[in-house]
Amino acid sequence: MPVYIGKRLLVAIPTLLIISIFVFSLQKLLPGDPILAMAGEERDPATIEFLREKYHLNDPIITQYLSWVGGILVGDLGVSLRTNQPVLELIGQKLPVTIQLAVMAMILAMLIGIPAGILAAVYKNRTLDYVANVVALSGLSIPNFWLGIMLILLVSVNLGWLPASGYESIFVDPVRSLKTMIMPAFVLSTALAAQLMRHTRSAMLGVLSSDYIRTARAKGLSPREVILSHTFRNALLPIITLSALLFGELLGGAVLTEQIFTIPGFGKLTVDAVFTRDYAVVQGIVMCTAIGFIVMNLIADILYVLLNPRLRATL
Repeated sequence: MPVYIGKRLLVAIPTLLIISIFVFSLQKLLPGDPILAMAGEERDPATIEFLREKYHLNDPIITQYLSWVGGILVGDLGVSLRTNQPVLELIGQKLPVTIQLAVMAMILAMLIGIPAGILAAVYKNRTLDYVANVVALSGLSIPNFWLGIMLILLVSVNLGWLPASGYESIFVDPVRSLKTMIMPAFVLSTALAAQLMRHTRSAMLGVLSSDYIRTARAKGLSPREVILSHTFRNALLPIITLSALLFGELLGGAVLTEQIFTIPGFGKLTVDAVFTRDYAVVQGIVMCTAIGFIVMNLIADILYVLLNPRLRATL
């Protein structure tokens, strides 16, 4: 297993290198100049030149890129052009918020989507299957921003059950934190649950048609044991893959949802950085998101090996 993990990490190195080149190159193509915004309304030439020298923007592009990558290797993502704070510090402030939102949304999605997919597969072409598919299609079709606004109007404004917006750290006030995060987590979980339901149903149907499932039934095993112990366990691999990818997307920041519910996470940080042309922050966010995707894929690969004896035999 350690050798396998080492090989997967070696594959991640060129991936991150290619991502860094794209991120750095594309941000140079964006319109606008953050230095002009920082220089103020008068835009004194001496001030502009000083700022360009301070942030090494007069250096050749390759020098800027190598300096940026060298900083990443030692944990330095640069300094925000807008707040003059280290980018790593800014990300450290926002990342726990997005992680909490992503974990809650993923838990809700799995609690809804996976059981619904199992039931839809077991009762294929029956009423429960049709209902599950209609609900899943609705979850994929309804925009998150519309659902979020409707929930705020119904649950917060009309019923007064939950706060309409804001955020409280789970370490400061766990109860209020859950109250402020449950609605945005549910909004995010609807589309995720729909995707998990469709993939779970498809994977379960593929396994249910296998010979060993018919053999298990012929041996007199209970339907519960056949479904949970034999079918679901062998259908887990595609579900794990999808869950890892979906969680990686959540770590990238749910921009619209965080804006609607005024949650100070990755999404809001990204929007603010883009509008103020704070390129150092945008680069840092994208690189952290890429690392998050790679970590989630690595976890999925490890779970593959743990759940599939045939893969363990090849290591």
